[in-house]
Amino acid sequence: MPEPAAAERAYALTKERVLSGELAAGRLLSEGEVAEQLGMSRTPVREAFLRLEAEELLSLIPKRGAVVVPVPPGEADDVLDAREAIETAAVRRLVRTPAAVPAAVAELRAALDEQREHALPDDMDAFARADEAFHRAIVAAGGNALTGRFYRTLADRQRRMTVRAIDGDPRFIAQVLDEHAELVTIVESGDVAAFETALRAHLDGTHRR
Repeated sequence: MPEPAAAERAYALTKERVLSGELAAGRLLSEGEVAEQLGMSRTPVREAFLRLEAEELLSLIPKRGAVVVPVPPGEADDVLDAREAIETAAVRRLVRTPAAVPAAVAELRAALDEQREHALPDDMDAFARADEAFHRAIVAAGGNALTGRFYRTLADRQRRMTVRAIDGDPRFIAQVLDEHAELVTIVESGDVAAFETALRAHLDGTHRR
C-alpha cells in the first residue's frame, strides 16, 4: 500500500478507535503496536499520530508513542454552551414559519426512532452517533446553513462526550431517549422558552452530572 494511503488508513482507524471509546483517555499507543495491527510500516503511523495530535486527540511522547488525550473539562463546557445556543436559535427560527414545523417534527421523530434502534449497552458508539444525528436534525430544522456547518465541526467532540457520559448504563440510555422525546414535543408546540429550558436540563443532566 502506498504510504499516503497507508497514513490515511492509520489515521482513520486510530481516530475511530478514539472517538468510539475503544481507546480510552490515558491509553498509551506505540507506533510499532499500531503498525503491526494494521500491517504497515511505522512511517505512515507516525504521520497519522501527527494529524491526531493536531486535532488534540493524541499527545506525542518522544521515543514512547502517543497517549489518548481526555476531553478537557473547560472544552466540554464550551461545546455544551455552543450546542445550547445553536440548537435554541434553530428552533426559534423554525417556529417563525409554522408551516415548516410538521416536516421538521417528522424528521426529529425519525432520528429518535433510529436512536432507539441502538439503545443497547454494548452499542454505545452507534447510540452516540444517533444522538449526534438527532441534535443535528434540530439544527438543520432552523435552515441556517452557516450555523449548520459550524455545528458539524463539533461532531467528534460530541461523540466522545456522549460515549463517556452514558457508559452503557441502561437507565441513563432510557433517560436520554425520554428527554429527546420531550424535546420533539416541545418543538411541535412552538414554545422556544420551554425548549431552551428542557435542552439545558438535558445537556446538563447528560454531561454535567
